[in-house]
Amino acid sequence: MSLTSQFQTHEVQNQPEELKEYNVWETDIALREAVEHNGGGWAHGHLSEYGSLVGGELVRAGYEANENRPRLRSFDRYGRRIDEVEFHPAYHRLMAEAMRHGMNGFAWRNANRTGAHVARAAVMYIGSQADAGVGCPMSMTHAAIPALRRAPALAEKWIPKLISTEYDPRSLPMEQKTGCTIGMGMTEKQGGSDVRSNTTRAIRQPDGTYELVGHKWFFSAPMCDAHLVLAQAEGGLSCFLVPRFRPDGSRNATEIQRLKDKLGDWSNASSEVEFRGAFGELVGGEGRGIVTILDMVALTRLDCMIGSASQMRQATVQALHHTRQRKAFGAYLLNQPLMRNVLADLTLESEAALALTIRVARAIDAAGHDQSEAAFARIATAIGKYWVCKRAPPHINEAQECLGGIGYVEETMMPRLYRQAPLNSIWEGSGNVQCLDVLRALRKEPASRDTLFDELAAARGLDPAYDAELAAFTSSLDDVENLEYRSRFIVERAALLLQASILLKSANPAVAASFSRSRLGKEHGLAFGTLGPDAPTTLLIERATVMV
Repeated sequence: MSLTSQFQTHEVQNQPEELKEYNVWETDIALREAVEHNGGGWAHGHLSEYGSLVGGELVRAGYEANENRPRLRSFDRYGRRIDEVEFHPAYHRLMAEAMRHGMNGFAWRNANRTGAHVARAAVMYIGSQADAGVGCPMSMTHAAIPALRRAPALAEKWIPKLISTEYDPRSLPMEQKTGCTIGMGMTEKQGGSDVRSNTTRAIRQPDGTYELVGHKWFFSAPMCDAHLVLAQAEGGLSCFLVPRFRPDGSRNATEIQRLKDKLGDWSNASSEVEFRGAFGELVGGEGRGIVTILDMVALTRLDCMIGSASQMRQATVQALHHTRQRKAFGAYLLNQPLMRNVLADLTLESEAALALTIRVARAIDAAGHDQSEAAFARIATAIGKYWVCKRAPPHINEAQECLGGIGYVEETMMPRLYRQAPLNSIWEGSGNVQCLDVLRALRKEPASRDTLFDELAAARGLDPAYDAELAAFTSSLDDVENLEYRSRFIVERAALLLQASILLKSANPAVAASFSRSRLGKEHGLAFGTLGPDAPTTLLIERATVMV
């Protein structure tokens, strides 16, 4: 017996093969149906091209970018202050393809086409499955356009660079770049979401520009070419465009104190900064800062939904891939009844999250010419942002459990997805902020309340569990006592009703009926994997499985 065979302890058996390259768009039946149904089907070729990259080369880049986190270089080797953030080449590759395929500007470049925001939502949904870290700068760049339009001179100068398809990571004044990105600086230590408590001061200069003095506790994506910043001017809280470079080409007086050591989102950088007389230009009027920045927040909140739904989809893909190849107790996991219940339930939740997300994108598409859709977008974005982002962490944890111990190991994607999962529920307003926003819309904006109930009424009569829940929901709003205290419950029920109504009006009655029975008809437990025996388990699993 040779020494080699003598010390051979085992063969690797009963372990899945790695997921081969696949097209993230072409293999996602629910995504293709939702985009087509909501007016974005014309972008099929574009989405297929990006989907092919994401499911192959860019997934690998996502691993590399998260294994090699960004680093802050405060000074150059000679002691000059530079405040630059270094990124791994893999992150630059992810950013380059995100911009080339329009995560930053696709909707604006195709604004004359129906479904432009729907198609752009699909771009972000696809790209975020390779790495969520590109989502932050891409989302802010995309969302800054409506805010900048409040300052026509700035818009004319900046918007062409912000919607460019060319990623240009060089640290240069924007005039010398082929494409630019933009970030946000709103929150401070003492206030968080309560931005009215901001203390950063904006001092008007004789030429009409401003100098900012103060700090930001979260300064997202500090490598961006400019940031929209809230600061206190003489006329009240105002919004300013603060570029990395002054008009004379010198570095602006925005000093990065440190990069945040975050739970997730490792490939991207967030920072704390001090403004030491930083050059800024007013966007909107003095005292109109919150109104101006809300133009941006409305879109970034949708992107929170897209990001969470995307992560849920990728977690489901990983769970299905593993259980198709892994045996336990004599049978493949996928074929075992209880595991099938779990996988079908995960798929159902993922489809519902996607359906609501794409419906909100359609409302934003129509908001410019349809007041009813604008009002619906106003309230449904807050509802969806609350619920979809809340559902991502338990969903991804359940998918992680499907892999067993290896799902807790960094070599798989699952720990990264799980660390990322809580982010979107915190960013752009936590759960309580969203619920109070919904309550405010219901109380003070009759158009938002009316359009919400019009949307819900359109599915009345399609499912008995839905009809019963809609009646109960209406009654709960009539009881105004302790409404704020109960607002989380109210928003949760509104979200489930919206998801059910969208699914009921789609082309998959079995999926819709299962969602209504389980989520509205109380035929569901607190954990995933508690669907009733009549759930269309096989249909759900087959719709979500990536076959390569």
